[in-house]
Amino acid sequence: MTALPDKSLPWAGGLAFRPLADGDIDGWLALVERIAAAEKAHWHETRSELATSFEDSVNPSAENTLAGFDADGVHRAYASVSKNPGAAVGYAFGGVDPQWQRRGIGAGMLFWQEDRLRARFASEGLPPGMVRSYTQEVNPAHTGLFAGAGYLPVRYFSEMARPLSGAPAVAVPSGIVLSLFTQALAEPVRLAHNEAFADHWGSEPRSVQQWGFLLKSENFRAAWSAVALDTRTGEVAGYQLSMYDPERFAKEGRQEGYTEILGVRRAWRGRGIASALLSDAMARYRAAGMEHACLDVDTENPTGALGLYEGMGYRPVRRTVAWEKHLGG
Repeated sequence: MTALPDKSLPWAGGLAFRPLADGDIDGWLALVERIAAAEKAHWHETRSELATSFEDSVNPSAENTLAGFDADGVHRAYASVSKNPGAAVGYAFGGVDPQWQRRGIGAGMLFWQEDRLRARFASEGLPPGMVRSYTQEVNPAHTGLFAGAGYLPVRYFSEMARPLSGAPAVAVPSGIVLSLFTQALAEPVRLAHNEAFADHWGSEPRSVQQWGFLLKSENFRAAWSAVALDTRTGEVAGYQLSMYDPERFAKEGRQEGYTEILGVRRAWRGRGIASALLSDAMARYRAAGMEHACLDVDTENPTGALGLYEGMGYRPVRRTVAWEKHLGG
């Protein structure tokens, strides 16, 4: 099923639906912010993240997004799907304006997302695979929607934080040097990331375009990010990329540096590189006036990341849930 026509739908509560276009970004962002405020969400998509929908060559917005507008042209609902070529999993994201919930709109958009992903699998000659989505653990609206549609919670991710006062100082292992992240290192780090996360649940290789989207985020802080280089070979052994959300103080009451991605390639694991990268990150955050360090972890991470973070003084703050449903059943 391709993008729905620009007309009201029986299940849409009177909203008119059409694919999103780049001129919609202000209204779309305002809708995302309204939903996040009502749900007391600790994060939401940024402008640059929404903008990638109109640049993504693998998931063109004309076929993979849907937005509902009221009679005054105000954005009231949105849905999007994404899928990497050949992947067994597709992803669904969306939301409904708090004032327009409980009208069947969310269920209707979820049906569209599932149908669209089935078409994506079929177009590649693949049998129907899984659809996956993420919500905050405490989110009754989304929990009810997914549970009612046959989705199951399959994985939990903990957001963890620690104060920067008393942060541990960890020595850089012998044979390793930490270098500030630069654009010259962007491609070697991308390749290292794809290798390091090959054994992580839910991770898929990031293309050059997808990696570029991450590095173009308005929240990305190159000056807070670092790369661990092998002094003998010059290879990337590990890396950490950091973010800063200027809205976090209003939400959390503290300034936080956020470690978006931390990875160590298999051949260099077990040498304390991850600890050294985290220690370096915390020092950079503190120098920039931050009060806390924050990160997110898969609670079943096979590399023992949860234990590492706990040992570095991070403590759980809240959890995110991954939901899945098989599209063939």
